[in-house]
Amino acid sequence: MLKIFENITNNTKDALNKRKIIKQFINDGDMTLNNLASNINLSIPTVTRIINEMIDEKYIQDLGKLKTAEGRHPNLYGLNAEAAYFIGVDIEHFGINIGLCNFRGEIVNLKTRIPHKFENTKESFNTICAIIKDFIKAQDVKEDKILNVQINISGRVNPKTGYSYSIFYFDETPLSEHFSKKIGHHVSIDNDTRAMTYGEYLSGNVTEEKNIIFVNLSWGIAIGIIINGQIYTGKSGFAGEFGHVKAFDNEVICHCGKKGCIETEISGSYLYKTLLEEINNGAVSTLSQTVKKREITLNDIIDAVVDKEDVLCIKLVEEIGSKLGEQLAMLINIFNPESIIIGGTLSEAKTYLIPPIKTTVRRYSLNLVSRDSQLLPSKFTGKSGVIGACLLSRKKIFDDV
Repeated sequence: MLKIFENITNNTKDALNKRKIIKQFINDGDMTLNNLASNINLSIPTVTRIINEMIDEKYIQDLGKLKTAEGRHPNLYGLNAEAAYFIGVDIEHFGINIGLCNFRGEIVNLKTRIPHKFENTKESFNTICAIIKDFIKAQDVKEDKILNVQINISGRVNPKTGYSYSIFYFDETPLSEHFSKKIGHHVSIDNDTRAMTYGEYLSGNVTEEKNIIFVNLSWGIAIGIIINGQIYTGKSGFAGEFGHVKAFDNEVICHCGKKGCIETEISGSYLYKTLLEEINNGAVSTLSQTVKKREITLNDIIDAVVDKEDVLCIKLVEEIGSKLGEQLAMLINIFNPESIIIGGTLSEAKTYLIPPIKTTVRRYSLNLVSRDSQLLPSKFTGKSGVIGACLLSRKKIFDDV
């Protein structure tokens, strides 16, 4: 950790209070001394003294007077943007998205769709590490100011232990340690959908809602759950494996090894496979000639929907939306959430995806339960993973110290 943060890594009373203050700023943004003292249950004189120390240590800034309608104008305080930086990495099936954010959680640099076909092999792991290292070297930031690299992993991930049980499970060493050794920076890992959920909750299409379901519709499908403002992880960190609930009477074997999972008919992998089958059977698409020349990606299909209004691709996306609506109606009946947010790669086709979802949700959910549940597209759509990873990267380093 950077030298300026060394004095908050011990367990003295002041160090604990400083960590508490940093977490408060991360969760709630800039605030006055009065609000800060009230939120963390400390006296104003104590908070004033600690904040002044943190300003001298250069990780808190006095942002000047807060304009109010009447009375004295209190000073506003917040995190110093240049005190530290964090990397977020989102691994997709056909590419990698990497971002850099500052101490205030503002995205400084973002690089998306870096070509890489994911495979669960050592070679793919090494390539991902090389891409991350190249991105770090290209930043106009001293490397010792980068405190953490957060890497999103699909499937079953235990963020506390650093183990992934779905991909890159090479041996008994935590995957986070393998990444740290290869990249040369502190690395944390988490489930990709959980990272998206956190990013959306902190900076996306969430206002005052505290009970939210985030749907990650990408190569697979999973959900993130927020209950009373807290991300629900489950006992071992595996909550949200929505895609592996049996929903269909088909004979398709899911990659989890079971048949009929939601993911077998509602996912980017299903869209990809079905489109290729349709084209091979003579259906016409703007991608018909492309598939003869090269392997297409999921992003190619989304681009065909959004930019070229490809009729075949639109039809398949709408069918997925209708099927997804049925499953979300079930979740609404169970959880009665304030919001359901649709994110992930397929959410970029929101004009064609969201309407059929809403139609079938209304058809299959209980009206008294669903009428107060709003259904929204992600603010970040296909970038929600990398933005969530950046923000989670910042959060985790102070959870761990």
